[in-house]
Amino acid sequence: QVQPVESGGGLVQPGGSLRLSCTTYGRLFNMYAMVWYRQASGKQRELVAGITNGGSTTYAESVKGRFTISRDNAKKTVYLQMNSLKPEDTAVYYCNRREDPLLPWGQGTQVTVSS
Repeated sequence: QVQPVESGGGLVQPGGSLRLSCTTYGRLFNMYAMVWYRQASGKQRELVAGITNGGSTTYAESVKGRFTISRDNAKKTVYLQMNSLKPEDTAVYYCNRREDPLLPWGQGTQVTVSS
């Protein structure tokens, strides 16, 4: 399996927006539920949002109403639209399948929310 490639992170002021992308490779992307995780410095990785192969979505309480997960099966890509960003959203963001077999972990994309 090839690791996914996350992109779209950066430095943004509180209240700003970013759109993350996660491109995967190989077959069967549309068969798996996908999730976004994040890991802040010194903290455990936490699940941020998930989307099933049918398009149903779930969110952590901390991001509900601010983040939107979506997917494009033709492009084998999952997105995370992040609005109203807060300093506590600062972390490295990763994507993966929700269930086994997981993909190899990618490098992630750094999101820093600071004024």
